[in-house]
Amino acid sequence: MREYFQRQIQLWGQEAQEGLQEKRVAIIGCGGLGSSLALALGSSGIGKLYLVDFDAVSRHNIHRQITFTLADEGRSKAQVNAQAIQQRCPYVEVEPLVEGFEAFAKRDLPLDLILDATDNLPIRHEIDRYAKSRGIPWIYSSVEEFHGQVCFMERSSFHAFSTKDHKPGGIAPPIVMLVASFEANLALRYLVGLPVDKDHLYYLHFDDEGIFQVRRFAMPKERDGV
Repeated sequence: MREYFQRQIQLWGQEAQEGLQEKRVAIIGCGGLGSSLALALGSSGIGKLYLVDFDAVSRHNIHRQITFTLADEGRSKAQVNAQAIQQRCPYVEVEPLVEGFEAFAKRDLPLDLILDATDNLPIRHEIDRYAKSRGIPWIYSSVEEFHGQVCFMERSSFHAFSTKDHKPGGIAPPIVMLVASFEANLALRYLVGLPVDKDHLYYLHFDDEGIFQVRRFAMPKERDGV
């Protein structure tokens, strides 16, 4: 195992790497963001990963949901992602849960971190309520067109986001992988005990001139009554 994780051990040390083996993380959603997170975190040495998604692979998913191939059409997204992790890394226990978040929440599993990879604002509000009620931090992420948002939610209130209906725009694979990579980096830094900027929303986008921009906004806190 030491040889497998050699470059990570060079980065944060043997003790931090061994500590990852004790961590339990849930990825909610196994589509575009979720499949990229599965590849990034599934070979990191996290002890237990839960992959939560009730959906099956459709043909229009495959171009941006990078663990899937045409042969996976009709298969469970959670199970395909679990298989991809198991083929890459034998040191991570992965459990696919073919169900929605409401059913997952009823399991009340011990978790160190929840990663949002959904495309549904009402479900994110449910994740926020569940995480707050159990004292579990979670990371919000969203992606569309040429922009994305990521926030490590600890004391932040997700009520800052509206739940109004929204018709999604187009999207290409690279921006999905970029946002998922940013989310995965926050997750790993937190899990190995490195500093993490919490309760700030990062807005990543290309402007009209094609310049990549990163903006950072303080999120309202739960105690502020919002």
